[in-house]
Amino acid sequence: MNAHSGNSLSAWYGSGPPEDHDLLREARLIVHQEADVLRQVADGLDRRFCEAVRLILRCTGSVVVTGVGKAGLIGRKLSATFSSTGTRSHFLHPTEARHGDLGSVGVHDLVVALSNSGETEELLGLIMPLRQQGVPMMAITRDDRNALARAAEVVLSIGRHREAGPLALAPSCSTTAMLALGDALALVTSHARGFTAEHFSKFHPAGSLGRQLCPVREVMRQGSEIRIAQQSQTVREVMIQLSRPGRRSGAVLLVNAEGRLTGLFTDSDLARLFETRRDEHLDEAIELVMTRNPITIAPGVLLPEAIHLMSERKLSELPVIDERRIPLGLLDITDVLGRVDETEVRPTVDDHQRRAA
Repeated sequence: MNAHSGNSLSAWYGSGPPEDHDLLREARLIVHQEADVLRQVADGLDRRFCEAVRLILRCTGSVVVTGVGKAGLIGRKLSATFSSTGTRSHFLHPTEARHGDLGSVGVHDLVVALSNSGETEELLGLIMPLRQQGVPMMAITRDDRNALARAAEVVLSIGRHREAGPLALAPSCSTTAMLALGDALALVTSHARGFTAEHFSKFHPAGSLGRQLCPVREVMRQGSEIRIAQQSQTVREVMIQLSRPGRRSGAVLLVNAEGRLTGLFTDSDLARLFETRRDEHLDEAIELVMTRNPITIAPGVLLPEAIHLMSERKLSELPVIDERRIPLGLLDITDVLGRVDETEVRPTVDDHQRRAA
């Protein structure tokens, strides 16, 4: 795609600094070229990919990823992706492996070796020691006609691709193909394991992901921050009895004599009584004007799923209850706004965790 660009930089240098449109044209050519490579890799996937996934699933040890140079950097990222999505993994530098670190590889492990050419000397030096230990190996390389591929149980081919850029020398298209194929391998394997968002949250307790993937119980209002009353009390009694200074929720959780949640009464509900001139209801049982059997959520549900539910049902407050419908807390939309980009989260709340009216 970018064959014509081989002399473009020299042309620029000969005629002065390049113009913006020249820089953008070159950048777009590179991105388009790498995108074309990804489409070719996707179209070229076959049963060997399935064999690779099953090989990883059968591995009872660690997936040991190895590579040199740019392929090694891609390998480090692949190992990190494996580790964070349910597959135990670590990176092994092939040079260090031949100087003692090979002791970190055992018979129950699986080695995944990355090399575009498949003739990288440092990787080929590992073949015999791995065979002697009985450690299986998978190769991610450009084809199955090289030394690394011939030594592997499974070969994932990225194909032969011209590297991007004016010189077409720096690893670019090849490493992009390795990265995408490695991501596909890790994520498909993760899905096959039944890896869930809850599992993912355990491996990401800190940072932005940790804040987003925390369970509802860590964010909900509870104790003195929520208002709970008997459904048999009057509206006036509830409002007077539960009036208190400081932070409070905009909803009252109504319970029956057994303490189980039966309804919800919000400040908006109170305002509507006045707006519609139904003042007489103030001295009647609040159960007559409450929202019966409100939508609720369990305390262990992850925050993104709760936010999706609130957005989908247009809820400002979401009661949190246990399996006996005893109120544990309340999730208020003002407490969670901005914590999670709801468009990036696929809802996975189980039906038994939602309780609709």
